[in-house]
Amino acid sequence: MQSTLAKLSLCRTPALGGHVYACRKCEYRVIVHNSCGDRHCPQCSGAKRRDWLDSSAQLLLPGVTYYQVVFTIPDKLSSLTLGNRKAMFDLLFRSAWRALKQTIEDEQQFEAAAAMMLHTWNQQLEAHVHVHAFVPGGGPSLQNPDEWKTARPPVQETQHRFWLVDADGLRLAFRTAFLVGLRRLQARGELKLNGEWSHLQETAAFEDWLQPFENMKWVTYIQAPPTPDTTPDQVLKYLARYMTGGPISDRRLVRHEHGHVTFRARTGKQPGGSDETAEVRLPGAEFVRRWALHILPQGYTKTRRFGGYSNRHRKRYLTACRELLPTGQPDPETFPPNLADAPIDEGLQEYRCPKCESLLTVALLTETLLTSTSRTERPGWRTVMSGPQRPNWYDDG
Repeated sequence: MQSTLAKLSLCRTPALGGHVYACRKCEYRVIVHNSCGDRHCPQCSGAKRRDWLDSSAQLLLPGVTYYQVVFTIPDKLSSLTLGNRKAMFDLLFRSAWRALKQTIEDEQQFEAAAAMMLHTWNQQLEAHVHVHAFVPGGGPSLQNPDEWKTARPPVQETQHRFWLVDADGLRLAFRTAFLVGLRRLQARGELKLNGEWSHLQETAAFEDWLQPFENMKWVTYIQAPPTPDTTPDQVLKYLARYMTGGPISDRRLVRHEHGHVTFRARTGKQPGGSDETAEVRLPGAEFVRRWALHILPQGYTKTRRFGGYSNRHRKRYLTACRELLPTGQPDPETFPPNLADAPIDEGLQEYRCPKCESLLTVALLTETLLTSTSRTERPGWRTVMSGPQRPNWYDDG
């Protein structure tokens, strides 16, 4: 956690070296410092988001309705989750996919697929662990592999224009799968249960503590395309925003004064609800604490693909889908959609030449406006953190 915060504090500063460019209009020299490259940094990793968008666009098929399905861990499990991040995040992915696959196969009888992304915060930066799943509303029939099946509502729900599966049934399947997995983690001793949690090492005590969750209504919802004009790539772009960059973008920050940080947050409790925002003011230490809650375990993969989208089945699945779809093979000139306007680094720095005032952005360094005259590679982090420019609060002991 400390190392991530230190890297972010040094991003695009002289400590990391940089490049010197000459303005081609007036030859004035501009220094662009290197970025930290950490995935939690709001100024970095735009290329990773674009790569994910490009690869995800290859999954899209013409004429198919795509749904966003969200699975949320109850807030009362937040403390246990924060103390067991990898185990609990993995359990969330597995349980969400198991519930989704089981419900789609039982209700719709077609092969399921999903691309999922982990998201750990709410607008106030508090712990709110959930996954977003991008799910096609159709697939090869399980009973007849030569037939394409589209998700249909049951007879009593025919007034619905869009339908994937029964939301209540999906919610119940998710709760069941998660609690079964949680019991398994405890039985295997794979949960860190220390201090105030130590009494839960006993199976009987753990069962008593878990009982209220058996009757709790877990938050799982299915979002169909909100309008007839909504395209699948718009949903992918929405999800890409959460792939890197941390829990808050610079544009939501309002001010930092008198030891407090003020930022804007939506007032709506559910995604897709109110777009109204209000200012939230926190002491600086509390703001940093909340931000640090969302630092992922080192090397943890927060995007995963399941079923027909998995590495093992993707080629076969997409080939079968294209052959079975009534629309036939898509025109490669028009599909998948061009995602060139996908979001880039929200913290992208802009520079104006101090002499001729030409706009010089980091994104244009390879264009004709600037010429590279010298460069200094970013030093290793061990060198930086043992040198004089490391943050004065950083403790490498």
